[in-house]
Amino acid sequence: MIFIYNDYGGTHTTSLAAAYHLKKIPTDKVLSKEEIMNVDYFNKLTKHDLGKLIFHGLDEDRNAVYTIGRKNNKYVVPALQTFIELIQKKNSFNEKIIISNTSPTVPLAMSIGGFFSRGLHIDFIGVPLLIVGAKQCCNRINRLVEQTKKASISRNSKIIVLENKSLN
Repeated sequence: MIFIYNDYGGTHTTSLAAAYHLKKIPTDKVLSKEEIMNVDYFNKLTKHDLGKLIFHGLDEDRNAVYTIGRKNNKYVVPALQTFIELIQKKNSFNEKIIISNTSPTVPLAMSIGGFFSRGLHIDFIGVPLLIVGAKQCCNRINRLVEQTKKASISRNSKIIVLENKSLN
């Protein structure tokens, strides 16, 4: 199985989701500033990384976990889905793929912090806001990851796209 977490920039909620999925951060508390800033790729990707699948590791069941930043492009996920379907038909590729949107977990502080830090390169304003935002949404992201894992087991489709709008 392959899990792909996606959102606007691919560096904040997606990185946290991958870290939760891979059990790299604790799930039983609000994360500290240090825990947040030490998450792989958190606030480290740039506009040049948009649209690229970033590998984060294998989970306990040997499932690959990736993230991707898609900006506001509503065509990235359908393009991924169509490409996967093409590969599955043409090459007898039978791997189940779960594409899970982390955008519904993003609080306002994280959006503003991401704009300042990644967009304007003003980290002294952006990073503290990102920390506040990450602390606000870490429980929602953890729930999203658990729901994503459950959907991967309970649904029979070879490609599962989760918008996760119920997490707003």
